[in-house]
Amino acid sequence: MIETSPRVAAPAPPSSTAPGGERPIVLIVDDTPENLALLSDTLQAAGYLVLVAPSGEAALKSLARATPDVVLMDAMMPGMDGFETCRRLKLDERLASLPVIFMTALTESEHVIQGFRVGGIDYVTKPVKPAEICARIAAHVQRARAQQYASALLDLEQRAALIATGDGRIRWLSSKAARVLAQYAPVPDTLPTQLPDALAQWLANWIGNGRPEHAVFEKRIGTARHVARVTSSPARGEWVVILETFDDAERLKALSAQFPITAREAEVLLWMARGKTNRDIGDILGISPRTVNKHLEHLFVKLHVETRSAATALVAKVGVPH
Repeated sequence: MIETSPRVAAPAPPSSTAPGGERPIVLIVDDTPENLALLSDTLQAAGYLVLVAPSGEAALKSLARATPDVVLMDAMMPGMDGFETCRRLKLDERLASLPVIFMTALTESEHVIQGFRVGGIDYVTKPVKPAEICARIAAHVQRARAQQYASALLDLEQRAALIATGDGRIRWLSSKAARVLAQYAPVPDTLPTQLPDALAQWLANWIGNGRPEHAVFEKRIGTARHVARVTSSPARGEWVVILETFDDAERLKALSAQFPITAREAEVLLWMARGKTNRDIGDILGISPRTVNKHLEHLFVKLHVETRSAATALVAKVGVPH
């Protein structure tokens, strides 16, 4: 049973939401259709995305497909009750920290203790008050997001990593990341607050293109190859960017020693072998695509090949790692 209270406004959901900026997701597990409908309407009106499951078994199947921000669990259900459902979902490492709030008409301490024992984080008594349940869900989603954010920062602290918004503003960065960014462009003594223009533009394009997997940003500075990739979204509108640096000096030296080519042609050949287009190579090396094409024409003659794939095969035979 749900107690209606139209005069009390439900708290808004927290702004830090699921990866990718979606609204917070709540999974409601209850065997009573009327409760599912009323809770679903209440939470949707408060700004949440709602999933429903009429049984413990259905809840576990739903959790195998998607991970919500919080679970609102009826304690007493036929078949697999809420306590057993919670116990089983907590066995999944992926769901171990998922907040579970029990709904129960049983206020005896033994039932409350049982809920906490199986991994529940909170409970509300029936009849459920909409304002109270919204407030509790908002608090637990906020707390879980904050814990995830803090854990992410701990993991990233020892890496050249940063967290940036879609418009290139830096929200956090490690000391190693600050040193790497200093190689992109001169920076003042204070920590940078904005991504370099090229990296910021790449990030914006990556988000605009649907965030394709395995997409990376690459830039050459001297013989160093700077690579950036996005690994996760710790909060709405924020992205974790990992910065890596590789020195191509030995690779370029090996190509120049193996083939009768110039230093610039060796650079073009190396990036072509990495699958870059003429435009990409031009952007990386700071030359025009037409100049890249001219270098490739000379390379094909010197290497006695006619196609990019044949030239790439020659590079592979030299054993030059990417």
